[in-house]
Amino acid sequence: MSRTTNRREFIKTTTAGGLSLWVAAGHMPSMAADSPNEKVNIAIVGVGGMGGSHVNDGEVKKQNVVALCDIDDNNLDNASKVHPNAKRYNDFREMFDKQKDIDAVICATPDHCHAVVTAMAMRLGKHAYTQKPLTHTVYEAHVLSKLAAENPKLVTQMGNQGHSNEGARQVVEMVRANVIGPIREIHAWTDRPIWPQGIDRPKDTPEVPKHVHWDLWLGPMPNRPYSPAYHPFKWRGFWDFGTGALGDMACHVADTAFWALDLKHPTSIEAKSEGGTSESAPKWSIITYEFPERHGMPPVKFTWYDGKKFPPDELIEKYGITKSIEVTVKDADGKPVKNEDGKDKKKRETVPGYTDNGSLLIGEKGMIYLDDAYGATYKLLPAKNFEGFKPPEKSIKRSPGHMRDWIEAIKNGGQACSNFEYASALTGMVLLGNLAIRAGKKLDWDAKNMRATNCSEVDEFIRPEYRKGWEL
Repeated sequence: MSRTTNRREFIKTTTAGGLSLWVAAGHMPSMAADSPNEKVNIAIVGVGGMGGSHVNDGEVKKQNVVALCDIDDNNLDNASKVHPNAKRYNDFREMFDKQKDIDAVICATPDHCHAVVTAMAMRLGKHAYTQKPLTHTVYEAHVLSKLAAENPKLVTQMGNQGHSNEGARQVVEMVRANVIGPIREIHAWTDRPIWPQGIDRPKDTPEVPKHVHWDLWLGPMPNRPYSPAYHPFKWRGFWDFGTGALGDMACHVADTAFWALDLKHPTSIEAKSEGGTSESAPKWSIITYEFPERHGMPPVKFTWYDGKKFPPDELIEKYGITKSIEVTVKDADGKPVKNEDGKDKKKRETVPGYTDNGSLLIGEKGMIYLDDAYGATYKLLPAKNFEGFKPPEKSIKRSPGHMRDWIEAIKNGGQACSNFEYASALTGMVLLGNLAIRAGKKLDWDAKNMRATNCSEVDEFIRPEYRKGWEL
């Protein structure tokens, strides 16, 4: 047995003895005073953008960050300032080949590399934390789910941090306690995209910057010339690299409803959209998923909106839906009131309407309105129906925080809350919406065989080919 394996077993055995007592009492053990031999050796793949937040995450800093990997040397330079002792790599395959002391991997690359990085890590026995959406394709979500099932001791977590919020847990408990009655209708929306979509492939072919390793950035995708239209941020709108507004935000915004209603596989998906091309996602989309009856719960119609589209206006008046907006303070003559710095004085007002991101769970007795993207806050509407309401007793274990949840599970055994069994189902559902957008017609979905029974044209998007050397 290797020194790394011995140390891993030490991490688990030194903390697991008292775990059952802690969990029974509704607490999780504190790791505020980690000793060096209890720390997890972490590699971070993708250290710019969202990866940069992981580089600076307080819970990650308490562990040993032993390796940093990115195709952009500027990103590596910034990350190395935070973790100067970590070894640097441009190619995660080289990292895994050369460095054997890695216990766990955080993957925050663009979407198209999530699965190849994560699958390789798991096959090498590494715990995995992968940003949302978990994968780029439906097939990849299946592969990671299968790997997690085959390796139950590996601790997995998708980076949809709202899944650890207290508000999300309260909503799930209320739904399970039948507070708003049977639910047959869900709406979820986002203000994204905030990057270009509905565009064609760039025609310019500028020289690749010296700090960018372009072939490594492409990863499993077909070769194409470098363009600043892709790296470092605007890749999200391109089908080869990202998953559009839907893939970026639905794993956040739709998470609580998906969890509370125990949704898995829709039977059909239909999309309306505008401005999409063969290269990039549309400027906006409205996607309708139909879910069958589950465990005695009625069928559910789930509608997704992006690109500044929202649920029907009549719901605003019917349920009393409001949002908070910033307005300019004016005097009696209607002129703006100035602050001492000469700028207009502002205040917040509550007005009818939808927030930029949110979701509605509509039941027979009323509605739960989650008025942010991450399940942090909610309202029971109409308000008059729930005067004096008391939440049901807690039945779901509380999270110590999304990253800590993952790290503590590595040390203590068990699984994190948005593990790949759950996250692959959520991601798979989300990505089916992109299939419907690209098909341009309603899809009848056969989850068991992973195919649209009425549209073989989308097969290439369910399970695409990979470049040689980057196979999943």
